[in-house]
Amino acid sequence: MLWLLLLQVLASCLWLGHSEVVTSFETSCPQFFFRETPPNEGLEPQNPAWICQRYKNQYYFATLYDRKMRIPVYSAYIYQPGPGKRPKTWLVEPQLIGPTYPKTMEKEWTLLNRYNVSLEKISQSQAILHDYKNLTGLNRGHLNPNGHHDDYSSRMATFTLTNIVPQDEKLNGGAWNNYEQQTMIRKTQGCTTTYVIVGAVPGNNYIAKGRVNKPSHLWSAACCVVDNNYIKAWAVIAENDKNQVQLLTLGELEDTLTELYGRGQVSLFDSDCPRE
Repeated sequence: MLWLLLLQVLASCLWLGHSEVVTSFETSCPQFFFRETPPNEGLEPQNPAWICQRYKNQYYFATLYDRKMRIPVYSAYIYQPGPGKRPKTWLVEPQLIGPTYPKTMEKEWTLLNRYNVSLEKISQSQAILHDYKNLTGLNRGHLNPNGHHDDYSSRMATFTLTNIVPQDEKLNGGAWNNYEQQTMIRKTQGCTTTYVIVGAVPGNNYIAKGRVNKPSHLWSAACCVVDNNYIKAWAVIAENDKNQVQLLTLGELEDTLTELYGRGQVSLFDSDCPRE
């Protein structure tokens, strides 16, 4: 009985220390992945951070972040679109600075003024607002778009710099936007739950004097549960300097990413998600 009590105390202590930058998605925020199975190591960068994206004490999506390139590798979420206002405030991830900092995303201003963190310290392992100033032909491209969420808090959570990349502005406002807003609505007809993973392939170019990588490609994959007997999937990829989106099967995207990343065979979803 005493052992049981001790175990409960230990479990509660572990939970209290449950930080936003985590050691694995499987144990911390698996709910954003189909069958609670995140992508395999084929996408992992040299210096990764697994972020359960927390806003106002709630997890809204998951991001694998590349601290060196200062861009997300991918963001994973459940598609729940709805009308609503677009937020304007941008947030950063305090726990990329260190585990003693807040577990919830914060404004740069809050970290500078309330926690006495220098901008240089924030910028060491993530992008900051200044990196995205005065861009030419590029803008801030959400991986997990705010329009795929149906309430203000979940939309706000997407406005973290750990969820955006320098994206070609014509692509972001054109073919990619059409995919996010129109194709997704068509493709998800009949789906009860749609799991989405959106990613960026690191490229050879940078913004902000070499601080932040400009991806060569953006990609998205979805696995949708229609009912207990039927699951469907689809995927897209786009070069980040052309206003074109190519529709693929999940299997085709995984093979393409395997070539582009060069880190072994990529698997994005549990094997029950159809590849054809």
